[in-house]
Amino acid sequence: MKGYIYYSSAEAERNRGFIDDLMKHALRLDIALSLLVDEEEPDDADFILFRDRNAELSSKWEKAGFRLINRSEVNKIANDKLRTFEVATLLGVSAIPTKNFRSLADLPPLPAVLKTIDGHGGDEVFLCHTKDDVEEFLSRFSGRRTIAQPYIESGATDVRVFMLGEEVLGAVKRTGSDSFKSNYTLGGSVEKYTLSSWQENEVRRIAKALKSDYVGIDFLLLPDGGWILNEIEDPVGARSLYATHDFSVAERLMEYVKKKVKGL
Repeated sequence: MKGYIYYSSAEAERNRGFIDDLMKHALRLDIALSLLVDEEEPDDADFILFRDRNAELSSKWEKAGFRLINRSEVNKIANDKLRTFEVATLLGVSAIPTKNFRSLADLPPLPAVLKTIDGHGGDEVFLCHTKDDVEEFLSRFSGRRTIAQPYIESGATDVRVFMLGEEVLGAVKRTGSDSFKSNYTLGGSVEKYTLSSWQENEVRRIAKALKSDYVGIDFLLLPDGGWILNEIEDPVGARSLYATHDFSVAERLMEYVKKKVKGL
């Protein structure tokens, strides 16, 4: 079996450890796995493990006949926070109310959370307390598609659930450090989290509807014990899962890919 793992060159450098782990377990499974970056074009292959936020490129390769993991439509939905909200609403999953944000007329009551529609990692997420904060956001991201959400108190805590197909691979609870953002890469703390049966049912419903292979699904934890969908991550980073669980994410992912491609 032959496959590629695709990253932008910058992200390939940042994720070198994960790539090496994927290569190691691919070799054990008799999979010839090669790294593809930037403008390189794939040759004939059984699959492409697509690790970029580029729905246009994933769609192009899908139309050329390549099997992508995740499929292009998952990339489109996960990297458009408004579409994510719309999908959740159709599925009956509680999600943060989200709408396009173009001007002060679209602003929910302050404080409000403003985001670029395709940002990731928490870098383009801002909690705005005043109209001056909002004006600064609009100026900074002029020309970008942005969204507005009401601020929901969660104690800077959320849960990321890692899904492999319709199976829960693992879940982590993330708590922010000196910020309302809980992202692990921004210095937040992380711990293993065990889902309840109703939570497992909810994430499986999302993964089944998406027909996704490997994604992260993020929920804010609410003071009353409930949760509310915030984002879907594709591609999802595995650092927090490695930090809290005692298995190789790359090994599980490559075993899944082999079974999926062989139709097992």
